[in-house]
Amino acid sequence: MAPRVEHPGDVRFMRQALAQAAPMLGRTAPNPAVGCVIVKHGRIVARAATASGGRPHAEPQAIHIAGRRARGATAYVSFEPCSHFGQTPPCADALIAAGVSRVVIGCLDPYPPVRGRGVARLRKAGIEVEVGVLEAQCRRLNEGFITRVTRRRPFMLLKLAMSLDGRIAAPRPGGWITSEQSRELVHRWRNECDAVMVGAGTVIADNPRLNCRLNGGRDPVRIVVDAALRTPPRAAVYRLRSHAPTILVTVTENADRARQLYGPGGTEIIAVRGAADGVDLRLLMRAMAARGWSKVLLEGGAHLAASALRSRLVDRVAVFAAPLIFGAGLPAIEGLPTARASQAIKLTNLRAEQIGPDWLLQGEPL
Repeated sequence: MAPRVEHPGDVRFMRQALAQAAPMLGRTAPNPAVGCVIVKHGRIVARAATASGGRPHAEPQAIHIAGRRARGATAYVSFEPCSHFGQTPPCADALIAAGVSRVVIGCLDPYPPVRGRGVARLRKAGIEVEVGVLEAQCRRLNEGFITRVTRRRPFMLLKLAMSLDGRIAAPRPGGWITSEQSRELVHRWRNECDAVMVGAGTVIADNPRLNCRLNGGRDPVRIVVDAALRTPPRAAVYRLRSHAPTILVTVTENADRARQLYGPGGTEIIAVRGAADGVDLRLLMRAMAARGWSKVLLEGGAHLAASALRSRLVDRVAVFAAPLIFGAGLPAIEGLPTARASQAIKLTNLRAEQIGPDWLLQGEPL
């Protein structure tokens, strides 16, 4: 079969739709972040993105902006327009009523009430539909939503910042391992994720705030996994003033004590069944999905990272390797039962880029 050829104009305008959607990542739960651009006679007449909280959707906003200019125009939508009545009417119907003559879609929506039905609805109305323009980029943008729908859990990005010899901290704590440029990228990820999660050891050792410190950024929900309630109730993460809550996750038998220790400060408590290495992370991820969260950034520590990898919950590993050698200190991952190389967790699609003086290595666990 001959490779699919994408028209340069379609690529150009789909990039514009993606550019509309990208700033809304982390803000549209439980819906995907979608961009819509309406083009007539080669010129953009309207552009919009899914609003905060997931409504209104991108398409009706763009149609409203375009007005009568939408008739006979082409709509570029990064995600398949919905075809069902939820809390808003179907976007496919709105495009039909607006009189657009062509719809270009980045990728299909895996959500069962929509999957392929939005396309079918548009075509039945006599509208020309093109699917799959910049499909990989469109799927990547909403990889969290796609994972939540298809796997019933959020997408998990495991971030590790370490020295070249695999240490996440020197023998004596203090100072940053990675560069300012790397830390800024992590804050961009926090801005885009629904939640950031760490273990008790990280809170005890680093006392992090886990907020987003970008101008115009938004804080993710902060999650501390602490099965034994070892973290100080006065830790910075529990006292941070933010529109996003801090949640302490512990085992069921410690729920009442957790509410007594941390609840008065406003920290929410989630209790899940215990596992051999702490809390049952699979149950926790299901609870996150039930709240409509699509993407979680796991920032450590070594034991929690190992637990997530062992449970096959990590979708992407991102390692920031700084040009440092400690020779001692805390390992980046600790607790994986790997006795020989053949038992190691293998990564695919490995890529590398330089971030300031550091190197960022990313790959997906097999």
